[in-house]
Amino acid sequence: MYYIYILLCSDNTYYTGFTTDVEKRVEEHNEGKGAKYTRGRTPCKLVYKEIFEDKSSAMKREWYIKHRLTRKEKEEMIGKFTK
Repeated sequence: MYYIYILLCSDNTYYTGFTTDVEKRVEEHNEGKGAKYTRGRTPCKLVYKEIFEDKSSAMKREWYIKHRLTRKEKEEMIGKFTK
């Protein structure tokens, strides 16, 4: 399984990524071993995730969230996830 996830960083920005192990990846981000973007923006909190059966679908969704959704749209999506 593949996952896309959104983190809320300490500077109140969002980071979107994909992985096969969400919990491990969040831990890596918080240890400074994740993406360059999240270093210096820790702690990061997992606020959203989706599951995919294949890597291609997960990567397409990650790209869409990063490049097509506004912050407001991301927050609406996150709000539905947390309810």
